[in-house]
Amino acid sequence: MQQLGLGALQLGVVSALPAALRAEPLRSIQLPRSTPEAQGVASSGILRFVEAIEAGKLNVHSLMVVRHGKVVAEGWWAPYAPTLRHTLYSLSKSFTSTAVGLAVGEGRLKVTDKVISFFPDDLPATVSPNLAAMRVKDLLTMSTGHEKDTTARLRESSTWVKSFLSLPVEKEPGSLFVYNSGATYMLSAIVQKLTGQTVLQYLTPRLFRPLGIEGADWEQDPSGINTGGWGLRLKTEDIAKFGQLYLQKGMWNGKRLISENWIADATRFEVQSAGGSRPKAENDWLQGYGYQFWRCRHNAYRGDGAYGQYCIVVPEQDLVIAMTSETGNMQAILDEVWTHILPAATTAGPDARTELKQKLASLRLPVAEGSAESPLAEKISGKSFRFDTNELQAESISLAFSGKTCQVTWKDKEGAHPVAVGLGSWKEGTTNLSTEPLKLASGKIPGETTTRIAASGAWKDADTFEMTWRFNETAHYENVTCRFKGDTVEVSFLRSISILTNTKDTRPVLTGKLV
Repeated sequence: MQQLGLGALQLGVVSALPAALRAEPLRSIQLPRSTPEAQGVASSGILRFVEAIEAGKLNVHSLMVVRHGKVVAEGWWAPYAPTLRHTLYSLSKSFTSTAVGLAVGEGRLKVTDKVISFFPDDLPATVSPNLAAMRVKDLLTMSTGHEKDTTARLRESSTWVKSFLSLPVEKEPGSLFVYNSGATYMLSAIVQKLTGQTVLQYLTPRLFRPLGIEGADWEQDPSGINTGGWGLRLKTEDIAKFGQLYLQKGMWNGKRLISENWIADATRFEVQSAGGSRPKAENDWLQGYGYQFWRCRHNAYRGDGAYGQYCIVVPEQDLVIAMTSETGNMQAILDEVWTHILPAATTAGPDARTELKQKLASLRLPVAEGSAESPLAEKISGKSFRFDTNELQAESISLAFSGKTCQVTWKDKEGAHPVAVGLGSWKEGTTNLSTEPLKLASGKIPGETTTRIAASGAWKDADTFEMTWRFNETAHYENVTCRFKGDTVEVSFLRSISILTNTKDTRPVLTGKLV
């Protein structure tokens, strides 16, 4: 873990005028640091939380606990790091909701406005009564009247707004909660229609710059509209700042950034939510839904994203918890928060500051298991294996072993893609490999040509070399296995989502011959 220095919170002056906000230079801002006990938190409870999520193999990537506005614990499981952004998936929705709230505060729209009023040129030939009745509030509360998520249908089209408006609206808007990322996309489209800016551009002077959030990016649809319901990347501390701003009811450094009324509306029970498999008393998906925020047990609320991206706010304890992960059991992580961190903020416990500090400084995800050496390595090192014709349009692979590193070169129709692989360690770098096969939802970051990667490899046996490639500004990784036999190699892939869901990776096994 990279240690972040103590110090006072350095905040720039925030003008209420958008033009002035745009002119203000962006500066890096850290939340102030403290210790758990100094802020009334038992360090032993946080330690037990970390031990529990590791024992449960919940694959958490980062953790930040903020009490009374000060960071009391923070850690990143290597190769994840505080300087890296992380895919937020549906935690992006809470930021889109905030953009709508800011636009409402500027008088650009009302939540009672009808959705069709913003897109007169994209309407179907016949507008159904249910479509005509749909309000911005129905988008915010996931109660559009659709019987299922519209996202998959949108991605089949090159004009997502028109596609959304063409879909049947089976129920009366406001009558039924159905989790619907397409609804959040429409909120993003409305903001862009009204302001001429993407949600990312709109939020930068109003939210990101005052909070000192740098380097945010957001996926776009084919028309250049931010996807809204997913696709935002931020650092863990950025998530914590966002939660702290909401905890402070929109105030930051003595300046109001967001209306207190909007925060109250966005985070209270608006509609009965659905999800999870447990009874309501034990289920954080049945506590209700606001404006793109979930209600939680213990009178808390959260923004969250697929596979465990969390911004948890507990107002009664003046507590914010930010986490990123790739887990198949998001409820289990929340259970551990309520079992360990919440009581630590209310009940004294053993002073475990030294033990906690040591634990947080040594966090790391396991590297590939096996041997760093094989007699075969020298024979194949630097040699190229050309693949048979395949649907991936992959051309060849070569592995060059040197010391504690294996340099992999993958070639396909897009060119050569190098990946440096640590033997018994994580080797960090960048690659121009596409992450699309690994993601839950496809999407492009404008202008992105390379991505961060950390790779580890080992020989499972004398003829099998297995690698883990972690794309550590996403939530995901994949295992790439090379099985050598004579002058041939078989290369197979297993993406992390397939591991979590116990499903087959759809990519074919490739066969290559020694050139």
